[in-house]
Amino acid sequence: MSEGRGAVRPAPPQTLRQYALLADGERGILVGPRGDFAWMCFPSWHSDAVFSSLIGGSGVYEITPRGRFVWGGYYEQGSLIWRSRWVTESATIECREALALPSRRDRAVILRRLVALRGTAVVDVALGPRGAFGRLPLRALRRREDGAWTAEVGDVRVSWTGGRDASPQPDGLGAEALTLGLTLAEGASHDWVLVLATGAADAEPPEPESAWRDLEREWRERVPGLEGTVAPRDARHAYAVLSGLTAAGGGMVAAATTSLPERAREGRNYDYRYTWIRDQCYAGQAVARAGPLTLMDGAVRFVTERLLSDGPDLKPAYTITGGRVPDEHRLSLPGYPGGSDVAGNRAGKQFQLDLFGEALLLFAAAARHDHLDAEVWRVAEAAAGAIERRWREPDVDAGIWETQPDAWTHSRLVCAAGLRRIAEHAPNGEEAARWVSLAERIVTDTAAHAVHPSGRWQRSPRDGRVDAALLLGAIRRALPASDPRSLATLRGVASELADDGYCYRYRPDDRPLGESEGAFLLCGFWMVLAHAQLGDGRAATRWFERNRAACGPPGLYSEEFDVRQRQLRGNLPQAFVHALLLECAVELQDLP
Repeated sequence: MSEGRGAVRPAPPQTLRQYALLADGERGILVGPRGDFAWMCFPSWHSDAVFSSLIGGSGVYEITPRGRFVWGGYYEQGSLIWRSRWVTESATIECREALALPSRRDRAVILRRLVALRGTAVVDVALGPRGAFGRLPLRALRRREDGAWTAEVGDVRVSWTGGRDASPQPDGLGAEALTLGLTLAEGASHDWVLVLATGAADAEPPEPESAWRDLEREWRERVPGLEGTVAPRDARHAYAVLSGLTAAGGGMVAAATTSLPERAREGRNYDYRYTWIRDQCYAGQAVARAGPLTLMDGAVRFVTERLLSDGPDLKPAYTITGGRVPDEHRLSLPGYPGGSDVAGNRAGKQFQLDLFGEALLLFAAAARHDHLDAEVWRVAEAAAGAIERRWREPDVDAGIWETQPDAWTHSRLVCAAGLRRIAEHAPNGEEAARWVSLAERIVTDTAAHAVHPSGRWQRSPRDGRVDAALLLGAIRRALPASDPRSLATLRGVASELADDGYCYRYRPDDRPLGESEGAFLLCGFWMVLAHAQLGDGRAATRWFERNRAACGPPGLYSEEFDVRQRQLRGNLPQAFVHALLLECAVELQDLP
């Protein structure tokens, strides 16, 4: 770094729209506008963080232009290779960065390449990971004869090349970080490779050029062209994000982060670094609309394994390896401004009936591509059996929004939809007839108790409010889109929950829309599908364009969008929003 630099401290947190994601399926990194790694857990998504300044922890890895600059950036098409771009007073600089592929659960390889595009680039570099959300310092720091640095953070081994001339500086927390000042002439480039490894994994950094070539090839093979969609660039990016959030075993985390607030200082801070069965099914169904792609098979595999393991006691969420989600606990950190420091999630103990319907919808989507084997058919039979045994159970379902127990209408309609769709592909005609009959019984019984006096579906027999999730009854074809109850529900959502082209979940209180919580982008994309189903291309396109614009420069979406401030709210990036964007982009291609 420059002469006289004091203690090395992480950059302060930024608005969420400014963060980019690097991911390799096993873990992810949020990169801020100063070239700072604000978040990374290792070795896995739900592990302790080694860079955690996003929520008030520590650990630093920054490559930052010296002096005044403005920031921008972009992803290389169909990949999560990010290029931070800075325009300084005398230079234009890019930093190409990514997590290397193919990935390993016990080893992360982080590639960063600085390029002086115009003028002379002068940057400051700092590296000082800290384990356990900042509690474990860098230790055993030494420079080898070849110029590579090695160190340890807890049980994680660290190796770093490209910083031969770096020197240790205090990190302000009683330990050291490596610092370096670098000047590059116009047209020159410089590589850094950081390796984090556990257990017996090789911690030796690879040669940069070959690592970049392998990475580029992997992304070309992973992400389809999706040229037939209405928004191929955004569709490819959505697929790349989903791929980056999906581990080798097929499990996809709901988001890369924890505790990013949905509403400042209202206690709505959750840990989304786990695999939600529902979200996994949404992603699998969306990918299936685009073709029989790898992510669809991974979703089927993960959901199948969980059903084989837990059957009718299927949990809403698991770790990406299928393990138990830990209980909520605090991390003793300040949190993101306006937020808290929660790890773990109580969803791991809930029962949610609609999961079985979503699983059947996923299996039916895979069956349309002839991608179900005999084992999955046995699991589909078990899921249908779980619905048959449990759909009448009162007051036990926490619901899609995980609010409180009730007999949620959405859950029953999704189960009916799943039964109908899987029956279309059942190899046994008698069994198919039984599933269709069960679906009809569920819809009939639900209609007897949960139709509002206005003719629309209501949230539950005890809750007369409209809910955007009720749109799924028609979208997933539990009943026709032309059914009077479907049409009345769409009108109800449009009149009570929609404003300025955005849609909200439901009205939690008497405040105007947007004051109690942000718009839910998932619900906005459901409105796209609902209108497309009715052949209303104009309305569907308006909804699509409005909601796909609700992101920052890196094109990442969170769960909620603060319409007034045009800001992202909640954990980032939210996988199911990207999944529904992809599904909508495919769905709209055939509309006039």
